[in-house]
Amino acid sequence: MSSAYDSIILGAGAAGLMCAITAAQRGRRVLVLDRSNKLGKKILMSGGGRCNFTNLHCSPERFLSVNPHFCKSALSRYTQWDFIELVTQHGIAYFEKETVNGLSGQLFCQDSAKQIVAMLLKECHQGGVEIRTQCETRSAKKTGVETRAENENPSPESGAEERAPFEPPSVEAGEGFSLLTNQGEFQSETLVVATGGLSIPSLGGSGYGYALAEQFGLRLLPRSAGLVPFTMTDSLHAVCERLSGLSLEVSLGNSRAQFREDLLFTHRGLSGPAVLQLSSYWQPGESIHMDLLPGHKADALLLGWKQDHPRALMRSRLAQLLPHKLVDELQTLFWPQMADRLLAEWPDRHLQALAQVFNRWEMKPAGTEGYRTAEVTLGGVDTRDLSSQTMESTVPGLFFIGEVVDVTGHLGGFNFQWAWSSGYAAGQAV
Repeated sequence: MSSAYDSIILGAGAAGLMCAITAAQRGRRVLVLDRSNKLGKKILMSGGGRCNFTNLHCSPERFLSVNPHFCKSALSRYTQWDFIELVTQHGIAYFEKETVNGLSGQLFCQDSAKQIVAMLLKECHQGGVEIRTQCETRSAKKTGVETRAENENPSPESGAEERAPFEPPSVEAGEGFSLLTNQGEFQSETLVVATGGLSIPSLGGSGYGYALAEQFGLRLLPRSAGLVPFTMTDSLHAVCERLSGLSLEVSLGNSRAQFREDLLFTHRGLSGPAVLQLSSYWQPGESIHMDLLPGHKADALLLGWKQDHPRALMRSRLAQLLPHKLVDELQTLFWPQMADRLLAEWPDRHLQALAQVFNRWEMKPAGTEGYRTAEVTLGGVDTRDLSSQTMESTVPGLFFIGEVVDVTGHLGGFNFQWAWSSGYAAGQAV
């Protein structure tokens, strides 16, 4: 088949544009199709409009996947330092954000996220990449290879997980792809799916990439919203509503993870970095625990107050460590009968019981705010059907990169780095 393009990339987000740049630098003829009317919408809104484009401490341990080793190859071949060098070459000033735990490493544009989009588009232009916006893909077919609709491969729910792990496909002469869009029909030798996930549909999130994977017989893992606020019900919802806008440092965790970051009370429940991080490790129906006094052993603290400040009230001592509004809510919840009792009058066992609450306040989220506000989509295309070196699938010439793949980073620039790294890996192979 004579192809008009060497590669067609679906999606002009971070991963798709990086893939296009990399492929074009190798002399490949590249077409990028995006259904949006504006390029890089997620890049533009990220980091409060300044784009948290990578993290100095990027490592495989900061990513979630059923196969935690999958991301290692791509991350090592195009690192945070490589992207920082590209940003520097384009004269974009950036800074490292300070965080409560001092680890940070989060890099933001000094001026605007528009600079990152402009940089990527300039690189695409220099490489001769063709980009079409408002282009809806209606169908994608592979020449000479049957899709699931034609050969009735089993669905992921009906035993597909029993298939063998990834094996490099063998490409036969004449194979390629034909795409029918609202702007005409296009052909290419390879097809790269960089359509993102389900998160923030108002910015272009959709399930089209998953539908394509399923069409071509690839396995899919369950999807869910990640890096997303928690919602609360009943009395805790009322507490959160009254405290809406209040932020403080906590240590938030469950049986799988623990994060010491800022927490923000909202009208719906809980948000802030600590909550967003933990949400990726949370399952519906599970409880979480919050340490309101990270770094303090609350029992020793309270018993010490009783000895050193016997005529003080609990709320007055606690207000030196926590916001007054939060202390008032805690008092109503946990010690209303002792509200006006001097610390000298508190039995030690009561202080120890209250200390347990301060260091491990158990609560059960009703759910999350879902894809509407989620920063990422967990799950997606099963990495067993992809090459970790090239991102090519078991279908010859078909690649998946970025958020559509079952690789999800922590908050703080890690998901952008996965986009750059996976896009580069595919760009070197298409």
